[in-house]
Amino acid sequence: MNLEHFLKGEAPGWMDVKGLDADIVLSTRIRLARNLDGYRFPLSFTENEAHQIDVMIKEALQSIQNDEHRFSHFTVKEMPALQRQVLVEKHLISPLLAKKEKSASVHLSNDETISIMVNEEDHLRIQCLAPGLQLAETYADASKLDSKLEEHLPYAFNESFGYLTSCPTNVGTGLRASVMMHLPALTMSKQIKVVTQMLARLGMVVRGIYGEGSENLGNIYQISNQITLGKSEEEILKDLQEVALQIIKNERGAREALLKNSRIILEDRFNRSLGNLKYARIMTSEEAAACLSNVRLGVDMGIIKEVHLNVLNECMILIQQGFVQQYAGTTLQAGERDMYRAKLLREKLNLNNQMIKEKGEERYDV
Repeated sequence: MNLEHFLKGEAPGWMDVKGLDADIVLSTRIRLARNLDGYRFPLSFTENEAHQIDVMIKEALQSIQNDEHRFSHFTVKEMPALQRQVLVEKHLISPLLAKKEKSASVHLSNDETISIMVNEEDHLRIQCLAPGLQLAETYADASKLDSKLEEHLPYAFNESFGYLTSCPTNVGTGLRASVMMHLPALTMSKQIKVVTQMLARLGMVVRGIYGEGSENLGNIYQISNQITLGKSEEEILKDLQEVALQIIKNERGAREALLKNSRIILEDRFNRSLGNLKYARIMTSEEAAACLSNVRLGVDMGIIKEVHLNVLNECMILIQQGFVQQYAGTTLQAGERDMYRAKLLREKLNLNNQMIKEKGEERYDV
């Protein structure tokens, strides 16, 4: 596949709305951090070492490619800055990899559910994504790929500490498991701070939509394990699964309470947001994310019936700064981006309406 395939605004496979508990858990991510024995970590290696590692990992992936594992390889420094930003916005590469100047690359599966980053913070980062809450299944996919690569690559491993990584917080299993959750009711009812504090006590961390250092947009939070040393992979997954299920329960309870006590206020909020998305001529990314969050909650609650969640998922991608400029075909100033963003949203929601009319339905069944 060429790079243009991965720069489209279509929702990737890991955003399928049919995933388990997908009304709250947008996606599951498993990331495994690995380094190659005999080479300095990316924080201190030379360009020559970076190139050697890039070549070794590329050859290893080529040797295991089959119908199940087939990847497209892209060198980061050959990508224009805008294309790197789009890949960050689709969660296919990290913000750190996008800034790399030394030899660094990414290998992507065609359905965008697997992303293998080379020479980011570690030599190798295997990332698997899936829709809804699928921690065990997604880890099994990542572990299978990891085992195949380990047959061809000399991993840096210590009998006492486990897999060695650049950051001490990743030493051990090298496993970072996370779930991306839409938690509007907990946010609206001011309970999210209590949830965040509870998670910190349990050794979990809450981050924004693009991970460490990013902000919360549209009531979307990433919740992941913080400890990788001293726990097995099974224990890490079990702990996060239990936490995720408890948060799902709390969010559902908060939604039921809001619906019971404030239905008219909710209906007004949801429909105003839908009207803004359909008709606004200027829209910031923050406003667009807030409106999409409201409409998504309205769909989940059965109050808004004429919008499909797949359309909202695509809108979540389209509103990002990189995608807006990608579609415009040029670099835009902030005000220009806000106008073009509103235009893209109007077009996407108008297409949603046309699809409903063509099907002769009153609504799009989710």
